[in-house]
Amino acid sequence: MIRGLYTAATGMNSMQHQIDVTSNNIANVNTTGFKKDRAEFQDLMYETLNYTAGRTSQTTINPTGIDVGLGVRISGIQKNFNEGDLTLTSNPLDLAIEGEGFFQITLPSGETAYTRNGSFKVNSEGTIVNGNGYPLSPEIVVPDNVTDLSIAVDGTVSATNPADGTIVDLGQVLIADFINPAGLIPMGESMFMESEASGAVQEGVPSEDQFGSIRQGMIESSNVKLVNEMVDLITAQRAYEANSKAITTTDGMLDTVNRLKN
Repeated sequence: MIRGLYTAATGMNSMQHQIDVTSNNIANVNTTGFKKDRAEFQDLMYETLNYTAGRTSQTTINPTGIDVGLGVRISGIQKNFNEGDLTLTSNPLDLAIEGEGFFQITLPSGETAYTRNGSFKVNSEGTIVNGNGYPLSPEIVVPDNVTDLSIAVDGTVSATNPADGTIVDLGQVLIADFINPAGLIPMGESMFMESEASGAVQEGVPSEDQFGSIRQGMIESSNVKLVNEMVDLITAQRAYEANSKAITTTDGMLDTVNRLKN
């Protein structure tokens, strides 16, 4: 019965992790470019009371054995990089990637971070930056004497010179991709860092090869589906309550045993 207490406790602990993950998904339902998490679980080791295929006589073997499970643990939290809905904003500096890929952001440390959040701005020097002021990589500067900023599906950035009406080429937005995006390290602020698990970064031109295309005047919404998260939350809550009930029941059985002894 003591085994039952610890086994149910692992179930409560795991369901707490599930609720934590689901709560984070719900909290970020309106976060631009957010990718939902999914908690994954696996059973713990088994206590073998009678080996499977053990000899029961010279000619027969035990067909099943007796293996008692010792609970559950969380084995990982995986990001789901399915594309979120694209929302029209009509802001020329709002960009969304339709398909595979990430925008590249240069951090103050000089490292490169990756994001699906395409809500960009222009700083005091005309550089295109994200909401934290970190520049887009490769860096693109928009002069203050141009109008009609245009970013094509292939990432070509251009504008109109009002003095003579000519088109000015301002640069090229490149995007990155990875063999295993789920292996990226989340660092908050809708950004990720490369890791050995993600594989080496692959940089390319939007709308070419496996890379998605750029959509100007749009942003990518969170891929969290609120209805699904509410169902997951209710399921985790009920599982938590069931494990709690198992502890209460085991405690009652132990109390009965103690009373018999007295």
